[in-house]
Amino acid sequence: MKLIVTGGAGFIGSAFVRMAVGQGVSVVDLDKLTYAGNPENLATVADNRLYRFVQGDICDAVLVRDAIRETQPDGIIHFAAESHVDRSILSPGDFFETNLRGTFTLLEAVRALKVRRFVHVSTDEVYGSLEAPHQADEEYPMQANSPYSASKAGSDLMVRSYFKTYGLPVLITRASNNYGPCQFPEKLIPLMILNALEDRRLPIYGDGQQIRDWLYVDDHCRGIWSVYNKGREGEIYNIGGNRSLPNLEVVHKILAATGKPDSLIEYVKDRPGHDRRYALSSNKLMRETGWKPSMAFEEGLAQTVAWYRKNPEWVQHVRSGAYREYYALNYSGR
Repeated sequence: MKLIVTGGAGFIGSAFVRMAVGQGVSVVDLDKLTYAGNPENLATVADNRLYRFVQGDICDAVLVRDAIRETQPDGIIHFAAESHVDRSILSPGDFFETNLRGTFTLLEAVRALKVRRFVHVSTDEVYGSLEAPHQADEEYPMQANSPYSASKAGSDLMVRSYFKTYGLPVLITRASNNYGPCQFPEKLIPLMILNALEDRRLPIYGDGQQIRDWLYVDDHCRGIWSVYNKGREGEIYNIGGNRSLPNLEVVHKILAATGKPDSLIEYVKDRPGHDRRYALSSNKLMRETGWKPSMAFEEGLAQTVAWYRKNPEWVQHVRSGAYREYYALNYSGR
């Protein structure tokens, strides 16, 4: 089997590439290598004959079509996206360009070159904030509340329209919050782990009672693989971790795992439009494919903390000047 994976040098994409290559799948990784795309995430497969890297922008129609013609893939798994809410508030244009135009460019190439399977990787954030005890299934209305989630909701609708209008063999996955090794330290868990390890303040938005469902990255990748192999074309599949926790509780668990005091917590001004609660139902995926999450949150968190402890060079390399500028811009004045 041959796949093209877009955004394969990112956090989730690289975990999927490592899994696929480990199962004997040939992978061409098409990645622009923006700030969050890191070739070091793929060090374990870089010299494998089943893996090939192509640097390029998914908005580049010529490059995308050339990659498909050369590879003749059985399918495409589309991870490439701008994916951080805080950055989308600071710079929304980048999100609409990559997440909408990039997805459109891929769909047009899939249509022209008749790729047999296209999986679009999306997010639970398109459903917006849900009141307890409700969970969003795949029929739940989209209520995007940030430029990031709006750009993903738009791309989801675009993908669906290509199935309805052109009959393209597309599938959509929507996952809850991921965590695990190799995650860029702008997201909650890696940011808090690294700040704790360095005895720096841990900035908590608002009262810290925003609730997220946590999914270990390898469980997510297995879910995507189940959808690729067993999902029905034109369908949406939620992939959740079945472990919902307030952000503040997650931070307390991180402090316990790192042996650091709760006094490092610092409450800061909440971000605009911050969704209060996300909650997914993965019943459809479990029923149709047999997938289920296997990593307990506390075990996954312990493994993640251990990985960051053991990889200070990786951390140093990703904390570029651009990252420091973003951190200062996002948290200054809060």
